[in-house]
Amino acid sequence: MSHAKWHATPGFVSIRQAYSKAVVSGISNDPVLPLRWPGFFMRVPNYMSQAETTGSIESRYGWVVAIVSTLMITVAFGSTYLVVVGLKPIAAEFDWPRQIPSAGYAAALLGAGVGGIIMGLWSDRRGMAGPSFTGAIFVGVGLIAVSYSNSIVTFLGAQFLLMGVLGNGAMFSPLLTNVTHWFDRRMGIAVAVVSSGQSLAGAVWPPIFGYLIEDYGWRDTMFGYGIFCMVVLIPLSVFMRRPSPRMLRGGAAADKAARAAQVGKAQDLVLGLQPNTAFILLCLAIVGCCVAMSMPMVHIVAYCSDLGFATARGTEMLSILLFSAFLSRIAYGWLADRIGGLKTLLLGSSLQLLGLACFMYADTLEGLYVVSIFYGLGYGGIVPMYAIIIRQLFPDSQAGWRVGVIFMFGTGGMAIGGYLGGYIFDQTATYVLAFLTGVIFNLFNLALVVFMVRRHGHGGHRDRHDGNLVTIPA
Repeated sequence: MSHAKWHATPGFVSIRQAYSKAVVSGISNDPVLPLRWPGFFMRVPNYMSQAETTGSIESRYGWVVAIVSTLMITVAFGSTYLVVVGLKPIAAEFDWPRQIPSAGYAAALLGAGVGGIIMGLWSDRRGMAGPSFTGAIFVGVGLIAVSYSNSIVTFLGAQFLLMGVLGNGAMFSPLLTNVTHWFDRRMGIAVAVVSSGQSLAGAVWPPIFGYLIEDYGWRDTMFGYGIFCMVVLIPLSVFMRRPSPRMLRGGAAADKAARAAQVGKAQDLVLGLQPNTAFILLCLAIVGCCVAMSMPMVHIVAYCSDLGFATARGTEMLSILLFSAFLSRIAYGWLADRIGGLKTLLLGSSLQLLGLACFMYADTLEGLYVVSIFYGLGYGGIVPMYAIIIRQLFPDSQAGWRVGVIFMFGTGGMAIGGYLGGYIFDQTATYVLAFLTGVIFNLFNLALVVFMVRRHGHGGHRDRHDGNLVTIPA
């Protein structure tokens, strides 16, 4: 069928017409709502009809989005572990202290945080297609640029701007926020599945990178992985073209109308506090937990080498740690659907504190393996809980920018922790004080989380601001 005939085929109408049909003229009985979406044509399930008949926006394609998002994060975030595994060879080649390669990891994460806000605003207005395609290109371009770097400026700049802002900036918080618009009953488990891509990346790639860097060097490994990222991510980004149920409800235009309707009305309190005050507490909490979280993750390979163990053992420990986190995120998501994000966050923060303290005393190979498994199981569910908490405490229309901002603080915390660990080692020639510093930041996080849990339910707070969100029975 020619493009012109396809365009003229009855049953395919513009998104504006489809939205008008569903909202103005009444919900269609047709189980498929025809749409014309920029760049191609498709028939999309009528999610508005589903919500009307089943009380839920969930669909089979929502799980396709969740699985594809997980794969994209798994591949994209593998790029951040290249510097972690290659920390000592990079430092040795340039005769740098370890804090410089650690700063590269920090720059990539900080850039991803800044990019998450930009890409989140873009996806709020236009959907996830554009941000995902942009990220798919620039993760690979950034890796290739870093592989050719010959100075601190190019090494750090390429990781911040190309890999971070334009690359991974589209690959975590925007994908995580997007998946929350496809689910209501099982949002916790869906967010856990998607966010587990980050841990899965750490479980899969570090051992591979370790062997490749030993055989081919860190530059060739980065170049090859950059090509691989583009080959895999660009086709996967096509799955993000289908509009979410939120976009079918009008997207940013509907959000703007909802905000206009609230003008002059009293704001709902969150945790008995003004919404932005509660949000600031969450931002400070994620900084505390992520500073602590990143210290073992960034430095465990170098730490094992310093203790006299082979680099391969260190990469195996990092892989085991992150695979344990992958497994625990599924359990944390299931738990969050039943007891809520804040209480689940309290559990994860407590277990992370205990695991981090154990790293200070583990100096045998067997002990490090055991502590790595325990630490991964403990911290694994912490980061996705913040996305779930945002969706539980704040309106749907604010999800994109709030999740982007809070993850910017989180990646900033990861960046600070990675750099701080390297700096403390350079000053003291030991990682024990670095882990102790992480414990202090973790205690700060835990104090804030306990305060918020105790405030839960105070002052007119509503767990779910979006009327489309429902809970699943325990």
